Amino acid sequence: MQGLKASYLRLRRVLRQGFFRPQTITFLPALLLAGYWFGGEGVILIAALLFPVLAIMGGLFDTHGATRRDGATDLLLREDFLDLLGEAIPRAEAQNWTTACFVLEIDDWQTLMERVGKTAAETVLRRTGERIESAMRGADFAARLDGPRFAVGLDPVRRIDLDTALGIAERLQGTAGQAVSIDATSVHVSVSVGFCLNTRAPKRTAEGLLGAAEVAADEARTNGPGGTRAYSREMQAQISARHALVDDLLSAFTEGQIKPWFQPQISTDTGRITGMEALARWLHPERGMIAPGDFLPAIEQAGLMEKLGEVMLHRSCAALKAWDRAGVEVPTVGVNFSAAELRNPKLGDRVKWELDRFDLAPERITVEVLESVVAESDDDTITRNIANLATMGCPVDLDDFGTGHASISSIRRFAVSRLKIDRSFVMRVHEDREQQKLVSAILLMAEQLDLDTLAEGVESIGEHAMLAQLGCGHIQGFGLARPMPFEDTVSWIEKHNAKIVETPILKGIGRD
Repeated sequence: MQGLKASYLRLRRVLRQGFFRPQTITFLPALLLAGYWFGGEGVILIAALLFPVLAIMGGLFDTHGATRRDGATDLLLREDFLDLLGEAIPRAEAQNWTTACFVLEIDDWQTLMERVGKTAAETVLRRTGERIESAMRGADFAARLDGPRFAVGLDPVRRIDLDTALGIAERLQGTAGQAVSIDATSVHVSVSVGFCLNTRAPKRTAEGLLGAAEVAADEARTNGPGGTRAYSREMQAQISARHALVDDLLSAFTEGQIKPWFQPQISTDTGRITGMEALARWLHPERGMIAPGDFLPAIEQAGLMEKLGEVMLHRSCAALKAWDRAGVEVPTVGVNFSAAELRNPKLGDRVKWELDRFDLAPERITVEVLESVVAESDDDTITRNIANLATMGCPVDLDDFGTGHASISSIRRFAVSRLKIDRSFVMRVHEDREQQKLVSAILLMAEQLDLDTLAEGVESIGEHAMLAQLGCGHIQGFGLARPMPFEDTVSWIEKHNAKIVETPILKGIGRD
């Protein structure tokens, strides 16, 4: 019975797609006229009897069936998709063939809706659904699951391995991710894809196969935009652990478990501390210290990046005030601002309120922005926020410089005052001549643009010495100090300042 129902649904889908599209119905009178011209009245009679039968089989007058299709894209809904997938799996296994399920999701959907509006977003959904169908074989089937998420099921084929499935995923991704023209403008979208072969699904059922593909899509999205992932059992465990972290996040913020740890930044000229960078750390009461790479994606997934930013800014201002009271000099603290925070039109007001609350000058908070955010941003709100913070007096650091392809014009547009050279250029710079050439080129550009520089990830005395000789203004990294809780900072600062008198200062070439 299940197989007959699935076969009927497939036939109805083919009829709807092949015969009852608006394009076909529009040309129906012309087709009938041509049939009469070449075949006489018999053709008209056959068409008059056959068309209603096909229409009924295709569900054209089936109001119950109509409710089972998505109104925006005319694709199957989840239930009918699962019916077809449930028919494909045993058929594939009986012949020792293979089927697969692909789940596609448009990246940053909420941001896209806010930017283009609901009507245009629905157009993007409809065009994406059409493009997904155009990339499928005739016997394959597609559905809209929820929101900006789609699914594609493969009709069984003789053999599909992971490489073949990856090629199919990339074809679907490339077709679905093309720009959509709306009112003479192009809306650019990217699509993340997760997939699972029936031979690798945790359960050999339609629900198990679709669920595995959705797990892979979730993992692709967290590594996106434009990510692609194949399902694995390890992935399920990782996502389960991440979901558990999401459940703990709200209490973590409420109970103050997430707070900044501070990593010193020093001058290569004087050896003195020129600032600290605030880095988020989570000390879980049961699991201990959770790595940032584990909990930061969970925070982003839960939509709590702005909450994290509020905590980091508030505690950084409190730390600055406490250092002032303790009589130790920390000129500024670098606070990372995520893209989500930078899209908030009231960000400048929030920063100013915190500064006024602690009676701090704006230059005491350095705004750290990832180079990838600057390079990829065409959002006027982000540009305006960074410019407003710079005008207020907050220095702007371009973080991970060298990895995000920021142009010189964007550096100027975002009022950047210092480049933070990414760790990948710093590693073994004292031994690698090519690394030295790359760093020298960055430093020369910064000098011509009147920008300060800081090298990240310095781990050895040799790297420190070479960066000083090349003329890099500031350094930070494990070779100087690991990030530390606020409670340990005062004693570290005092010990470091005591060493400055005893240690020869590393001078840059050509400096006084």
